Amino acid sequence: MKNFWKDSEATSIQNDLEMRVYTSRLLGKDMNLVMHGGGNTSVKSTVNGEDILYVKGSGWDLETIEPAGFAPVKMSALMAMAQLDSMSDTDMVAQQREAMIDASAPNPSVEAILHAIIPFKFVDHTHADALVTLSNTPKGGELLRKLYGDKVVFVPYVMPGFILAKAVYEQTKDLDWSKVEGMVLEHHGLFTFADTGKAAYDKMIELAGKAEDYLRKNSSLPVLEDEQGISEDFFYELFEAVAELKYPDAPEDIMGALNESKVSQIFAAQPDEVIHQISVLTPDHIIRTKQKPLILSGRLEFIREELAAYVKQYKAYFKKYAKNETCLNVAPNYAVIKDVGSIAFGKSEKEVQIIQDINDHTFEAVLRAQAFGGYKPLSACELFEMEYWELEQAKLKKA
Repeated sequence: MKNFWKDSEATSIQNDLEMRVYTSRLLGKDMNLVMHGGGNTSVKSTVNGEDILYVKGSGWDLETIEPAGFAPVKMSALMAMAQLDSMSDTDMVAQQREAMIDASAPNPSVEAILHAIIPFKFVDHTHADALVTLSNTPKGGELLRKLYGDKVVFVPYVMPGFILAKAVYEQTKDLDWSKVEGMVLEHHGLFTFADTGKAAYDKMIELAGKAEDYLRKNSSLPVLEDEQGISEDFFYELFEAVAELKYPDAPEDIMGALNESKVSQIFAAQPDEVIHQISVLTPDHIIRTKQKPLILSGRLEFIREELAAYVKQYKAYFKKYAKNETCLNVAPNYAVIKDVGSIAFGKSEKEVQIIQDINDHTFEAVLRAQAFGGYKPLSACELFEMEYWELEQAKLKKA
């Protein structure tokens, strides 16, 4: 894993917030760490005698973040929330907003409380591909504990938001933070922290790199033996069928493109037992890709039948886990075409590209996970909670 830090660039940095912007962008440059708005960072400072947490604001991307992209929140309010027994995520977001010292700033990350709990000036959080890939295997927790030992704190998977912050608060009450270098959130990602931006960033590269080195040393991608294509008629029929379902009022709005990356083609060439393991790499991706793709045989005459089977399965998934939620659009966000590759659907080129980027990283994760007993991410129930999480739904409406 490449360390992008450059002394020549860092020497001109004037203050902590500028340093926070600089190292956040370094993290954002590597799609093996974060993709398209993923991850979050923070720095603690003092303003007019009050301790303030500057945390990445909702809707900002680490690769291009500016100082205005950080929400300044009172530390006292965040720590008070951490000590509550319970709290809805909607209330948490509202109270975090009320505790900001700049009303024009974006909403704080939903993990602001978690950043406040960690007693270091700079805190970095990523969804490092290699670490999450290893976590998404049958013995992932055991494997990661052997890899990192006592260097990190391990937190079993908990839904993001207040309950995650509360779980970390309770687990680390008596922790000697000086003896650990990071925190692994199983199936979710990695935190590193230090009192300088460089040290926190260096630790992220070191710990994420350790997982990446282990994964690459102990797994490999299959060889692509033959590239296959499909007819224009297949594409037209597929687009028409998905558009009618996804955008019934304006089917002409649909956009999409065949993903011609090598990893997409390799994945599509795998046996059914591997292809059907596909799911999200980290729960944050579910709002982009849904839990599962449409899997197509590649035969024109079966497109609508296979799409109908996907819809039936999605409706059953919703019915099984829903309480009082409203079902989202049942159309797939992408499809895997056997022996060909994948294709994403959206309303814009950007939306399609985001899905394809996420897919490529997920395909590689599933392929490499075969060396560790297969790909075993979160359960359907846990993924449903994320897909229908009130805060994630709010993000979609805002987008």
